[in-house]
Amino acid sequence: MKIHEYQAKAILRAFAVPVPAGEVADTPAAARAIAQKLGGRVVVKAQIHAGGRGKGGGIKLSNDPAGAEAAARAILGMRLRTPQTPPEGIEVKRVLVEEASPIRQELYLSVTLDRARETPMVMASEAGGMEIEEVAAKSPEKILREWAHPALGLQAFQARALAFGLGLSGDLFKAAVSAIFNLYQCFVAKDCSLAEINPLVLTTDGRLLALDAKLNFDDSALFRQRDVAALRDLNEETPLEVEASKYSLNYIKLDGNVGCMVNGAGLAMATMDIIKLAGGAPANFLDVGGGASAEQIQNAFRILISDPKVKAVLINIFGGILRCDRLAEGVIAAVKKLGLRLPVVVRMEGTNVELGKKMLAESGLALTTAEDMGDGARKVVALARGA
Repeated sequence: MKIHEYQAKAILRAFAVPVPAGEVADTPAAARAIAQKLGGRVVVKAQIHAGGRGKGGGIKLSNDPAGAEAAARAILGMRLRTPQTPPEGIEVKRVLVEEASPIRQELYLSVTLDRARETPMVMASEAGGMEIEEVAAKSPEKILREWAHPALGLQAFQARALAFGLGLSGDLFKAAVSAIFNLYQCFVAKDCSLAEINPLVLTTDGRLLALDAKLNFDDSALFRQRDVAALRDLNEETPLEVEASKYSLNYIKLDGNVGCMVNGAGLAMATMDIIKLAGGAPANFLDVGGGASAEQIQNAFRILISDPKVKAVLINIFGGILRCDRLAEGVIAAVKKLGLRLPVVVRMEGTNVELGKKMLAESGLALTTAEDMGDGARKVVALARGA
């Protein structure tokens, strides 16, 4: 789950990570009042779940309250397009009005999970303000890394090594060590999947500030992070993904025309790959889980066909916990209830597979069966083209 910058900064502030003074506004008049309170010279920043806002015109510097009001009027309501938004952009509903900071140097700091080492990793770099992927590609030597011990956590010498590697000394060195520790504590305590400050700035008046902040959270841990879950902004999410989450379905919309219904994330990824190999394009990632009920399968179908781009559906199920006869029952009920007219290809293997195939064959519905994944992919791609 993602949250807005102003929400992330409120959490960082609670963990003693230094952030600029600022407040959120949803009207130009409110932006003007906040700027007046902050002394006039402010930055007005669009609040959407995407980076690259400055290049898209979503961040404006203002020298006085009137300018802040004008900037907010220009940003609020606009459909902001960046490399991280859908092609149609995202409507800006609120702005963060923040004190303008006199920047001397921009740095980068983040905590993420190193899945290969199965432990949190802290990254720091002198190349702040740039995409970290770009830095890794062009100047990998500029990225410093320290891995936290799974049981002991991040150690003091590791935080000092990172601060020293950033070329800091004196009070700024101490401030950086503290910020690194506190960001790590936030990452762990809040079940983050990413805690990123880009840029972390040194100001001309000797301060260290998190000028931007991004916190992403592990969806599976939200049951114990009720305060974080309450920050979810459904306006920033794809409507079909929001609908799928109501039924514990893992759904991500893509740009293709072949709808996919699969049980298990690994199999779902392999299914999308084999559709591409067959010359098609998946319209979604949809994992119905290991123990999906007939009702969940019906809801999955309803969500799949709600996407107007979908021209054919591939069901690829390995019957373990989800038996093949239960899948067949759900598919038959869904097709009848929804009056489905799209071509459907079913590939199933595992528990009660023969019974499942028999139920599909005797249903009287126009369902295409496949012998294996390759066969299913070829058939569904051909049907999507024909549709």
